[in-house]
Amino acid sequence: MKQLPDLLRGRDLLSLHHFTPSEIKLILDTADDLREMQKKGEPHQYLKGKTLGMIFQKSSTRTRVSFEVGIYQLGGYGLFLSASDLQLGRGESIADTARVLSRYLDGIMIRTYAQSDVEELARYADIPVINGLTDLLHPCQILADLQTIRQVKGRLAGLKLAYVGDGNNVAHSLLLGCAKTGVNITVASPEGYKPRPEIVSAAVEDARETGAVIRVVTDPVEAVKDADVVVTDVWASMGQEAEQDARAGVFAPYRVDEELVKHAREDYIFLHCLPAHRWEEVSAGIIDGPHSVVWDEAENRLHVQKAVMALIM
Repeated sequence: MKQLPDLLRGRDLLSLHHFTPSEIKLILDTADDLREMQKKGEPHQYLKGKTLGMIFQKSSTRTRVSFEVGIYQLGGYGLFLSASDLQLGRGESIADTARVLSRYLDGIMIRTYAQSDVEELARYADIPVINGLTDLLHPCQILADLQTIRQVKGRLAGLKLAYVGDGNNVAHSLLLGCAKTGVNITVASPEGYKPRPEIVSAAVEDARETGAVIRVVTDPVEAVKDADVVVTDVWASMGQEAEQDARAGVFAPYRVDEELVKHAREDYIFLHCLPAHRWEEVSAGIIDGPHSVVWDEAENRLHVQKAVMALIM
């Protein structure tokens, strides 16, 4: 079991914007190494005796299972903490919660609504904090996406990625992740649902170092034209269920189906963070077809999050 570098030890993972291209490459390289070790059955208990607290204010399948299994495979212990289990649910401040948990744990992963809550938790915690998802960002998902793309395509820089759909947390972190790794990204969203301008500006800033092209358009065909990677997400995220019917009408032209992907490269790959709604944002023929790598993508949540934990905790 080779020694891991201490470059990221003690760091928080709140946004990919806070990491350099070389630091992101280190995470992806470590994820690939851990994946190989797991497949070969080689022990890799880099976090033996360490404990991760996992705070969930939103329901989860992939995030909970991958972090809990991941910390176990690294030799540590994962402690599941729902919002109702903590005094947060009865009004204890985030700052006080951070101070207390820092005395018990070696790291915190939180999946919640407001990005400001994650940032406040990190500000007052003496241990690393990992953003498992907020309404603004989803960095762990995009690290898994980048790992998957690199596995299939053999590289990242110079590829074209098309994201079609809501300018949500996945779109935001894709903009930042692509900018940091030299992937040209075009986001196609309807008016009123585009990515937040400050995120686009941050991605453009990050892209100056890598040469990535950052574009936001309204035409899904324009986005998908000659794309190496096509990505979509649900039309209504958690907390937006009341908008489902209204959004369905707005986003109908943004469905990723057999007609739309005719404009992509012949060897394009399709990604979706899941859960997916077949025949809403994507046709069954695409997500279940030969170009789909969504199951590898889901698996890579485990490997990339293990890399993050092993490097920062």
